[in-house]
Amino acid sequence: MTRSPDITAPPMDDDASPQLLWADDGSPRSGRFGDVYFSKDDGLAETRAVFLQGCGLPEAWAGRSAFTVAELGFGTGLNIVALLDLWRRERPEGGRLKVFSVEGFPLTREEAARALAAWPELAETAAGVLAVWPAGTPGFHRLDLPQWGATIDLAVGDARWALEQWSGPADAWFLDGFSPALNPGMWSPEILALVAARSGAGARLATFTVAGAVRRGLADHGFTVEKKPGHGRKRERLEARMAGPSSDPSSDLSLRRVAVVGAGIAGAAVTRALIAEGVRVTVIEAERAGAGASGFPASLVTSRLDAGDALIAGLHAQALERAGALYRALPGAVVAEGVLQLEQAPRDAARFDKIAAQTLWPEAVMQRLDAAACSARLGEPVTRGGLMMKTALTVRSDAILEPWLAGAERIEARAERLEATTEGWRVRGADDAVLVEADAVVVAAGWGSARLAPESPLSPVAGQADWIEGATSPLAVAWGGYAAPTGRGMLYGATHERGIDAPEASDEASARNRATLAAALPERAASVEQAPVHGRRVAVRATTPDRLPLCGAWEDGLHVLTGLGSRGFCVAPLLGEHLAALLLGRPSPLPADAAGRLDPRRHEAQPATTARVDSQGSSPDAI
Repeated sequence: MTRSPDITAPPMDDDASPQLLWADDGSPRSGRFGDVYFSKDDGLAETRAVFLQGCGLPEAWAGRSAFTVAELGFGTGLNIVALLDLWRRERPEGGRLKVFSVEGFPLTREEAARALAAWPELAETAAGVLAVWPAGTPGFHRLDLPQWGATIDLAVGDARWALEQWSGPADAWFLDGFSPALNPGMWSPEILALVAARSGAGARLATFTVAGAVRRGLADHGFTVEKKPGHGRKRERLEARMAGPSSDPSSDLSLRRVAVVGAGIAGAAVTRALIAEGVRVTVIEAERAGAGASGFPASLVTSRLDAGDALIAGLHAQALERAGALYRALPGAVVAEGVLQLEQAPRDAARFDKIAAQTLWPEAVMQRLDAAACSARLGEPVTRGGLMMKTALTVRSDAILEPWLAGAERIEARAERLEATTEGWRVRGADDAVLVEADAVVVAAGWGSARLAPESPLSPVAGQADWIEGATSPLAVAWGGYAAPTGRGMLYGATHERGIDAPEASDEASARNRATLAAALPERAASVEQAPVHGRRVAVRATTPDRLPLCGAWEDGLHVLTGLGSRGFCVAPLLGEHLAALLLGRPSPLPADAAGRLDPRRHEAQPATTARVDSQGSSPDAI
């Protein structure tokens, strides 16, 4: 049985006991709690009897278009691997499985692989889960298994925090912490109340324990609780059911068609996420995919570095992890791995030290370098230290946008006006012609979103970037300006003109970009003068007063994803999935507190403030 340690308390870094021990028979045992994760003799049979059959699976998901299982105690992953194995064999046509699990002390991929190797019959399914096994850093991690129509959202941290942050609801629960005697915090009244609050009508719950406090706690919060015959040497186990009839959370939704305005990275990310959930999508774009700020020869995928705001730092760490996983799955999308962020000001040295030490990052992902080490990485002398961001990327937008938009209907027209109807929304174009009628609309048009949502607090920032061909730039580097490889040369820039919404490319802006490059990387600047092919392009970024995106419901049936500033290619993939979840009423991969910080109406309740300078300067996606 997969058992998790007490995750109602912070990780016990000062606990000298080892995380994992191996018994003589090969079964894994928690060094902190002195109990086995499962029995090597009948652990899989016990999982199937206690949790799968205890929650009425697979019958409970028969005919369902979506089904959500939540778990306390991810442990070795055995329960979820067994669940996925059953889902693969008994999946309803077109069905999508959502899994949410909580773990306070995650195992490494190697430890989990050793544990799961005890069950050869699960080898193929286990391999699929191990291939997307997360690093184990605090926060939410999405593990995508599109080949099986399944996603796992793993929350690493305190159980109470995780349940408060998860949007739910669950159709089934596996309660699989260590026993109440060893791990009372996992079974506290507060935890059981949150389990009930995150349960849908008719939700099923299963657990190995029959402790009186657990039975009473579940009953007090609306569950009907029954003792059932146990498995193996355990005489009894529990099954429980939330009041109300079970129902398909999608059965009453009228959401069958969504119109997405914009075909840049924001629109493409929402489109991909909706199509993955089986929604018909129509994309409206005046010109072509990436015609705006997403259409440069290369784009940086870098997180906003924040040493003071833990929530925002965590959001961007989660977004970078998700973006990297999705981009690496697209042929030709990743041009280069790693971005070196150079110090811009004296305070950056101490700030970068703090960022490198944040537990949000896997070990050695954020590496501090002195000036000599930076020079060695870049292959030319620099006078500044820096922060090597190993999981940051340089990507090609065309290798991302077109595959993500491929399954959508495309309308090449400019959306001029949105009109609410009794059945949804209507998008009108030139001469007030109806472009499309849909159940819901997502405005993801960058700065163009301001025209369709005029009350939004968006501001334009125009920028020009330049590029050359024929010169190599093996490592992307940012310092307020930036230089990034394109696969055929180097992109560099960019100018930042606040308040300009109709820019034109100019020789003067190109000269400024060359000067910015020469100030940090004189050898690369010299290569610009010698390059046979030069190009330049201008576009407009949409920014907000707090430099955070607008993501969520603007009004009933009208959602927005805009204001991504210079972080679009980092945050859009995760936020697109969050927006799709909101539209469909399904669990979001985004913690609730982070979602609240991105609410598009948040500025209405706040006094006007001076715009905060991005904590990573003007380092861009592309401009």
